[in-house]
Amino acid sequence: MQLKQKVVWLVTGSQHLYGQDILKEVADHSLSISEYFNQENNIAVRVTFRAVVTTQEEILQVFLEANRSEDCVGVMAWMHTFSPAKMWINGLKVLSKPLLHLHTQYGERIPWESIDMDYMNLHQSAHGDREFGFICTRMKIPRKVVVGHWKDIELHKEIDHWCRAACGWNDLQGAKFVRFGDNMRQVAVTEGDKVEAQMKFGFAVNTHGVGDLVEVINKVSEAEIAQLIEIYVSSYSLSEGLKKGGEKHASLVEAAKIELGLKHFLEQGGFKGFTNTFEDLHGMSQLPGLPVQRLMNAGYGYAGEGDWKTMALVRAMKVMGTGLPGGNAFMEDYTYDFKEQGGLVLGAHMLEVDECLAEGPIRCEIHPLGIGGKEDPVRLVFDAKACSALNASLIDLGNKYRMVVNKVEAVSSPNALPKLPVARTIWRPLPDFKSASTAWILAGGAHHTCFSQNLSTQVIEDFCEMAGIECVVIDENTNLRSFKTYLKGFDL
Repeated sequence: MQLKQKVVWLVTGSQHLYGQDILKEVADHSLSISEYFNQENNIAVRVTFRAVVTTQEEILQVFLEANRSEDCVGVMAWMHTFSPAKMWINGLKVLSKPLLHLHTQYGERIPWESIDMDYMNLHQSAHGDREFGFICTRMKIPRKVVVGHWKDIELHKEIDHWCRAACGWNDLQGAKFVRFGDNMRQVAVTEGDKVEAQMKFGFAVNTHGVGDLVEVINKVSEAEIAQLIEIYVSSYSLSEGLKKGGEKHASLVEAAKIELGLKHFLEQGGFKGFTNTFEDLHGMSQLPGLPVQRLMNAGYGYAGEGDWKTMALVRAMKVMGTGLPGGNAFMEDYTYDFKEQGGLVLGAHMLEVDECLAEGPIRCEIHPLGIGGKEDPVRLVFDAKACSALNASLIDLGNKYRMVVNKVEAVSSPNALPKLPVARTIWRPLPDFKSASTAWILAGGAHHTCFSQNLSTQVIEDFCEMAGIECVVIDENTNLRSFKTYLKGFDL
């Protein structure tokens, strides 16, 4: 994923009232701003100055062009001068790309000694943007408003957050995901309305039988397997039994075969992610641990037990976090320590935690798995790094979707974990263990999440704004009494 291949269009509003000289200055200033954004390189995508628009016909045309452009992930609108907002109505009605309203001004300071009406007629965003803001509010247009001078680094950060969200949103439009089998039996939170999801988020989820996958797995060549085994050997610290000549080497060969089969299936179908369940593995010798971990690290979305919502979220968040230190991965709240550091959560899964979270050595091991009824699976075992992070959960409440987000502090393990045969991360949730757990449960957050080491809550909030869904944030400022009122506000 290369986000610099994507672009945001800067569209500047004005009107013919001021004459051609002013309009040329407006265009020159707009070009300077876009070039500065790209030069400073604080924004994940390219910003391209597209046009100064002065009529409703021009506005409609540029928004239609934005809709058709595959590279354009969003539109940044700025009113350099006053731009009567009725001109924008038809364009805003058809715009399908995310909208950012940039509230800036070309000049940072008022030139107190020299200011005259020529200056005033040119630098009118103070009221031009309010006119634009009114029409967006009147039309209930979802958008992000960013305020500040265009050279301000904080403004660049806010734009970058929105651009990353827009890239994640763009990636989901028309995306295809595959489920091998169904959901884990009797589980509620992993269910959901896939038709509504496609209408709401733009991605499609369809099921293929495990037999379809097994057929592809069985066609993998020995040469491909041998080549992948070499990558395993060079990339990870293999347990003795998995090494060539070891008693469990055949299991490593099988894992490689499964990984290659999965990869071929995904590539042939144009899928951006997948999910499976340990209850439906007919024809497979082991539950895919190592293969899933590696495919996630390659950029595919994934979640266990048929959880297609989290699978899609993992993919979107991987796209949003492209190029940033740290990773985004499927996660599950697994077990607690109520005493250590005021309460800690140990996050893991049966097998499938992405190596993008790892700090330190990554071991490739084989251990029994007392669930699924298959042979012992191969998996990567590691500790995730300590850092500020967040957990995000996308849930279907029947009449609406909701995103639940909790800021956390990932910590180093306070003790060794010599017998735990899975990759793991440990975190302290904010504002504190009891409040965060209570708030999460009240909000309906799932046990499956996407764990992010590099995204801010702002990026997730911007994504939710684009999707038109609720975003419930649990952070250092959360107070349970206020949080309950906050939740009720979503149901008004």
